[in-house]
Amino acid sequence: MSGSNSPLVFITGASSGIGQALAKTYYQAGWRVALVARRSAELSEWAQGAGFEAARHEVYGADVRDVAAITQAGRDCIARQGLPDVVIANAGISVGMDTAFAEDLEVMRSTFETNNLGMAATFQPFVTPMRERGSGTLVGIASVAAIRGLPGHGAYCASKAAVVSYCESLRGECRSSGVKVVTLLPGYIATPLTSQNRYGMPFLMKADDFAERAFAAISTGASYRVIPWQMGVVAKLMRALPNAWFDRLLAGRPRKHRRGE
Repeated sequence: MSGSNSPLVFITGASSGIGQALAKTYYQAGWRVALVARRSAELSEWAQGAGFEAARHEVYGADVRDVAAITQAGRDCIARQGLPDVVIANAGISVGMDTAFAEDLEVMRSTFETNNLGMAATFQPFVTPMRERGSGTLVGIASVAAIRGLPGHGAYCASKAAVVSYCESLRGECRSSGVKVVTLLPGYIATPLTSQNRYGMPFLMKADDFAERAFAAISTGASYRVIPWQMGVVAKLMRALPNAWFDRLLAGRPRKHRRGE
């Protein structure tokens, strides 16, 4: 398939990490891609360097925290490339915080604006036309960090737990329309987001390996998937632990670093 006959995927946070790996995976599978990032010039340069054909990709510059900008990017995508078959709300940030510091409240604000409001704003332009068409898939990238709160990680863990609940709500709202909602929970993926972590990261995956498994999960219409599966087992065990045991297990574990630490 090529050109306008190919299916179309819309991906936010496509300039690095998981988003870039997903863009490459979908493109290599024959899809057209709509790529969104704040650093649009850098993203365009990467796509051209990776050999993306002009007819099969478009780049849109938008910060998902800017509701007007990201919703306009969605409308521009529909106008230029058509209504996507898959929309992946991947853009996200992870910064440590400590509630004892007043300035870290802004970390929580920006985290929720990016990881939660940004996700809803990413989906918004596509929900009604997908319902009218009777098909489409909306993919929310959560995290295994949604399962339990980790020291120094309050903003990120809370935001990703909210992603899981939000996508579950949206799935129920879209069920009768033929639109699917997929929630993906990555474990530890080797990206710039995790490169500064100062604690052990079991089952660490390459971004390209994650993207291949994510592509398969989305294609089969899975409603919820932890990748890799081993982290899914760990997450279930962690969730089942009594609070006293969980707290003891994390005692002495290095906390997520704050900005500037």
